Amino acid sequence: MVKIAVFDSGLGSLSIIKEIQKICKSEIIYLADQKNYPYGVKSQAQLRIIIQKTIKLLEEKFKPDFIVVASNTPSLMLNFVSPKIIDVKPPLILAKKISKTKQVGILATKSSINSKGLLQYIKKNNFSKSFKIFKINGINLIDLVESGKFLTNKKYCIKIIKKDLKILSQYPIDVITLSSTHLPFLRSLLQKEFLHIQFIDPGRIVAQKIKLKIKQNNTKRNSLKIYTTGNTKQFQIKLIKMGIKNKVNFLST
Repeated sequence: MVKIAVFDSGLGSLSIIKEIQKICKSEIIYLADQKNYPYGVKSQAQLRIIIQKTIKLLEEKFKPDFIVVASNTPSLMLNFVSPKIIDVKPPLILAKKISKTKQVGILATKSSINSKGLLQYIKKNNFSKSFKIFKINGINLIDLVESGKFLTNKKYCIKIIKKDLKILSQYPIDVITLSSTHLPFLRSLLQKEFLHIQFIDPGRIVAQKIKLKIKQNNTKRNSLKIYTTGNTKQFQIKLIKMGIKNKVNFLST
């Protein structure tokens, strides 16, 4: 059975796990590193310590075949060289392909949009001078997901979305990359508010990467074990509201 460890600072991993389970059967270890939430405001030095420690813990405790760093912030700010580690980055190749106005937005955390890693990644994707890239801070939207408000108070969510994304009515942006794994949970609300914009979720791209790496897989069903570095009871309540009844276990880092 293929074993895949997936982690970020909270609920974001679930958007990636959902896509993995659609296209390949596997045993998934999901770690919500809530003790260190949010990754999106931390420095490169802070993230390096957290991520290296977490990867080492997952490797020693679970011995996974692959580890998915299911967060754009460390994926952009740190360099991963192990073939076992799969990161998540803005799907800019797809955004470039489908944008008609040549104005693309990257909705991400504060640390991501201010990072040298994102600048280098944009350059690497060879956008022509006719393209304009907007880096948009989505930290308040990410909090709507992690707090559970996207399930309990959609009116409030729409209010925050309108306030924080005013830029989308000021420029002819027609494609937005959801460059935090939390953000796909707001996709339906975003799409209703901005009908003319395509919001791209990178989850399927990550799942395809994993599928290509799996050489042999005799697994016929999915399994999911859930861990948190935070409060297990509070996290269990959030998951139940999302229809996930798996037991939440505590993992010390």
